[in-house]
Amino acid sequence: MAELAESLRSELDRYPVGGKLPSSRALVERYRVSPVTVSRALASLAAEGLVVTRPGAGVFRSPPRTEAGASGDTSWQEVSLSAEGTGEVVPRSVDASGVMVCLTAPPPGVIGLNSGYLHTSLQPERAMAAALARAGRRPGAWGRPPVEGLPELRDWFAREIGGAVGAADVLVTAGGQSALTTALRALAPPGAPVLVESPTYPGLLAIARASGCRPVPVPVDADGVRPELLAAAFEATGARVFVCQPLFQNPTGAVLSAGRRPEVLRIARAAGAFVIEDDYARALAHEDAGPPPPTLAAEDLDGVVVHVRSLTKVTSPSLRVGALAARGPVLDRLRAIQVVDSFFVPRPLQEAALELVGAPAWPRHLRAVAAELRHRRDVLAGALRRELPALEPVRLPTGGYQLWTRLGEGGDDAAFVAEALRAGVAVAPGRPFFCAEPPAAYVRLGFAGVSGPGELVEAVRRMRGGLSGAP
Repeated sequence: MAELAESLRSELDRYPVGGKLPSSRALVERYRVSPVTVSRALASLAAEGLVVTRPGAGVFRSPPRTEAGASGDTSWQEVSLSAEGTGEVVPRSVDASGVMVCLTAPPPGVIGLNSGYLHTSLQPERAMAAALARAGRRPGAWGRPPVEGLPELRDWFAREIGGAVGAADVLVTAGGQSALTTALRALAPPGAPVLVESPTYPGLLAIARASGCRPVPVPVDADGVRPELLAAAFEATGARVFVCQPLFQNPTGAVLSAGRRPEVLRIARAAGAFVIEDDYARALAHEDAGPPPPTLAAEDLDGVVVHVRSLTKVTSPSLRVGALAARGPVLDRLRAIQVVDSFFVPRPLQEAALELVGAPAWPRHLRAVAAELRHRRDVLAGALRRELPALEPVRLPTGGYQLWTRLGEGGDDAAFVAEALRAGVAVAPGRPFFCAEPPAAYVRLGFAGVSGPGELVEAVRRMRGGLSGAP
């Protein structure tokens, strides 16, 4: 498509302003491409303002753009955007650098171990396309949905969450990040402390700081968050919110142990606090994981847990459909904030999600992902043992898409990331995963965003020279 668009762009000068371009059929025959490719290429030119499409008439060359006027002076914004001196308790800052490390596509030729999404080869593209086509034909598919979400989709999420959670307790959201943002805004006013796992997902830290909240770290070990430190953090800070990922924690892969689960709920209830359960990776369990523990929400009787989950991680970055679940008066506040922010999630997207999870291809896709993630995890871990034994995974996770690896004594994650990139591998530095000083240098290596296990082996071979002192 890009090559065709470039070819058409280079030939535009052959047509006068307002002149008609060849028909789509003529372009298909001339360039020997599909009608879909022609349609996308023309849409790309239209988006650039180079052509205009007139239904029933054809495609015409647009008038040239007028030169932009002189730019103004925007330096005043630095003063206006600064929160200091305005009376706010905590100055707000919007720092997306930690998130962008995981979202930025690597340059051509660079192997991306920084991604937090499935490679296109692992995405259920056919099933999603079929679901979207079926959804578009549903009666009323393009009408306005209920602000809480489609009842059938809310019911599906409620059954997935389990316990006493019902459809009436669920709000459909535009993915997990949106759900986390809504939950934090509902539960933590600007200036308030928010307890977070240490290390934790950088996107959560960005949300908290952008909302003017103060993230406070609570260390995680092999069995998840440490209850005695959680209790101490609640007492020391007076916090009313704790955000955690009890299953396949990002980045460590830890699973909150059976003995600690009731302790976390008891400690939060005693503090009069909410637990935001980010259940982002339940559908990313590996083939050898065994039955996952129930959600914290399913074990919560007192409305302590606000549950967050999403379909995005196990499908596609563009299928941004998730859910918030809560019981009690807090649900009304969550609903109000979501309505103010975005009104509702587009109905066609909700209909497509509902079609997807109800299709026979859905369980097959989950099984395929579970098997492939296990295989990739083992391939990457094995390559590290052979080629980079100094780059030690903290543990071998049974779910999720990453290995959390510790650098050797005196290691520098920023320097290693830079050297790895020069060698042709993009990895995520460990520093953005901590809201306080990290106890050591780490890097996160994702194994889901590459085309196959062969790229993982090649990435480790390239990184071998990026770790100082590696054999």
